[in-house]
Amino acid sequence: MPLDRSGLEILDADQCRSLLAGAPVGRVVFTDRALPAVQPVNFALVDDEVVIRTSNGSKLAAAVRGAVVAFEADDFDATTRTGWSVVVVGHARVVTDPGELEQLRRLPLSPWAPGEREHFLRIRPQMFSGRRIPAPAPDTAGHAAPL
Repeated sequence: MPLDRSGLEILDADQCRSLLAGAPVGRVVFTDRALPAVQPVNFALVDDEVVIRTSNGSKLAAAVRGAVVAFEADDFDATTRTGWSVVVVGHARVVTDPGELEQLRRLPLSPWAPGEREHFLRIRPQMFSGRRIPAPAPDTAGHAAPL
């Protein structure tokens, strides 16, 4: 596994996709009134794209129409000091095709937040990047080496 200068494992695109497929929540990073904004969302990975369900009047839906956005998901274990982070960068689009909307409504993608969420956004990845914090190597006595 290749390592970056910090000793983190560099994940390839297939590893990034696999980790994203099992993550329940991520964060979409977009621009709102010329300022960076981050919003946690639950999502699904469909046909290699990140799919987010949102409401019609949401600031997210308004801000991302055709914009380049980032999407990040991660998982960490504080006890073992291991984890991973994946970032997707790509264009976001609001889904308007009735057939596509019907297909997306059948996904097991139930919003966690209250209220109606009948609009869908898709992010088509143009770039995947990911890093994993490897488990610490055991020292000679069989204990994990301190970080």
